[in-house]
Amino acid sequence: MSYKQIKWMILLVPTFTVGIWEYIRHQFLMPYLSMDAGNWLTPLILYLISVTLLSRLFNMLESARAALEQERASKMALEARDQLARELHDGISQSLFLLSVKTDKAERSLAGSGHENEIQEIRKTVHEVNAYVRQAIAQLRYVPGQAAVPEGTSLLSQVELLIVETVPSARLEWNLDSAFFSPKEQVELLACIREALLNVHKHARATDIRVIAEGTPFVWSIFIQDNGVGVSGDPLHLKDRYGLRITKERAAQMGWSFALDSRPGYTRITIGKGHA
Repeated sequence: MSYKQIKWMILLVPTFTVGIWEYIRHQFLMPYLSMDAGNWLTPLILYLISVTLLSRLFNMLESARAALEQERASKMALEARDQLARELHDGISQSLFLLSVKTDKAERSLAGSGHENEIQEIRKTVHEVNAYVRQAIAQLRYVPGQAAVPEGTSLLSQVELLIVETVPSARLEWNLDSAFFSPKEQVELLACIREALLNVHKHARATDIRVIAEGTPFVWSIFIQDNGVGVSGDPLHLKDRYGLRITKERAAQMGWSFALDSRPGYTRITIGKGHA
């Protein structure tokens, strides 16, 4: 029943009920029912109708109203996310593209000057930032019900692409089906893996990097581990490690577990569900 139909029912049911009662009362019950008794029965019948029928209609009306408010709030949130995504694309993303063009031009101009390594580092940094921006745009434009990855592309292939973009030397052992994860879970999982790989690339100085995924739809774990220098102290509270804290918060929001084991020669980030 629609919102409009509910309103009309609330308006018409009491009117027709009282009208029908008064007609029956005056046409058939006058010899048997006194005027005072009839006057008392009218509000009683109206009350019973309100309790039995109109209360349900009022509940339906409140539910419809709440659904409309939720839909309106969701629409506003999606519009805000889309606006931010457009600003990222039109502003930062295009600026990074221009910076990449200028880097190419500087590399040609400085060829043979001994600054090739510095230019390559700048190029890598621009590429990493551009990858961050593209991931942020993809997350902002995520709409429930849509696929988290392009049509015809598996979650595994997206993880393989992340590895190529961040740490090409990493070894991948993937034994999870994309069907295990909802579209939103795929988006968040890719973001967590990307952050972990970028963290390895920037800080670990590792020679052996592995990404391991295993489990079932209800109990699974993903490990990103390396043999790098590790992190002294609590890395989740270091000023320059915002990415790890964000990754932990993402996992918590999705109801996943997050664990970090770091020491010289061995660091492992574990994201999982249940107890594998």
